[in-house]
Amino acid sequence: MTDPEGFRHQTRKNGDIVIFHHGKAAGVLRGDKAAAFLAELAEEGADDQSVMARLTGNYKRGNERVAASHPRNRR
Repeated sequence: MTDPEGFRHQTRKNGDIVIFHHGKAAGVLRGDKAAAFLAELAEEGADDQSVMARLTGNYKRGNERVAASHPRNRR
């Protein structure tokens, strides 16, 4: 499995945080979730890309290889 990439974030004047994936908005964090996100990024050793992928739900779940061999997905 490859590491997530292509994520970036932008903080708005009102405190909202917009997370972008390959230039497109993937999610908006407001209030307590935005503060928790910034605190998590500030932690030592935190992988920014993985944190943003997890929060937007845009990450591999580890079952792709198994799902490919399922009868429903064979052609």
